[in-house]
Amino acid sequence: MYQHVTYKEIECKSAVNKLKRKIPYEWDLNIYRGCIHGCKYCYALYSHQYMGLDIGTENFFKEIYVKTNIVDKLEKHLKSPKWNRDIINLGGVTDNYQAIETKYKIMPDILKLFIKYKTPMIISTKSNLILRDFDLIDELSRITYVNVASTVTTVNEDLRKKIEPNTVKSKDRLEMLKEFRKTNASVGVHMMPIIPYITDKHNDVEELFVKTKEIEAHYILPGTLNLRGPTKYVFMNFLKREFPNLYQKIDYLYRNGGLDKSYKNQLYSMINPLLKKYVLSKDYSDQIRKKMLKEKSDDVQLTFF
Repeated sequence: MYQHVTYKEIECKSAVNKLKRKIPYEWDLNIYRGCIHGCKYCYALYSHQYMGLDIGTENFFKEIYVKTNIVDKLEKHLKSPKWNRDIINLGGVTDNYQAIETKYKIMPDILKLFIKYKTPMIISTKSNLILRDFDLIDELSRITYVNVASTVTTVNEDLRKKIEPNTVKSKDRLEMLKEFRKTNASVGVHMMPIIPYITDKHNDVEELFVKTKEIEAHYILPGTLNLRGPTKYVFMNFLKREFPNLYQKIDYLYRNGGLDKSYKNQLYSMINPLLKKYVLSKDYSDQIRKKMLKEKSDDVQLTFF
């Protein structure tokens, strides 16, 4: 854990942000700015630039901002006659269930508003604190579309402690997802990022597929490591400390900015057969299409009668 973490309360202008493109959602909600998890591959480091902070350091992990008025701002947004009950993604930038949520307890009020305004959501977390709000999420899942996902980078605990030092154990995340299979929510494992030469070993990847199948998740979503902006600075410094023998090899794979195509092709030539072997889908949007179409159909029938 970081010994010197500061928490600052701020007020937000809006509870949700509209994304530039629909993927397949177009709204994002984050209660906190900054995250205690300390993931060495974190792609959201750039977001601290809006606070006027040095985004080339690990300030993102040490200075956490709490949006204390976000519940009021969210209700203002959801009760608007212009609101179309679009899907809102929670946790696209920071984890809404990071440790400080045990103190502020903002998520239950957020979920109550989602229930009140029948708003569908996707929520992703690396914490099993989400189980505290199981009943609320269960209720929402029986009203509208809900997807509960957790990023599981590796099932190797020694690696997990190095690359995600302040997260809960991977097995606890999988157990959490297993619990949410008791609801009407779709459940998924986000196997990302797959880090070259570190978390891409066949046996380790297959073990995660096995465990995903065991918990009966609806999908597993693989994703490769993105090294751009401040993320590259933090990650490459981490490599120098923990995996100095891999520094040059990984640096070479990203010599043109993105991941080397031949490596990526080789990686998916391993992953695709595993998807078939364990009869798992990597299409999380399939659940959205099925449930949202059913919801719209039910609404039409209710209106008709």
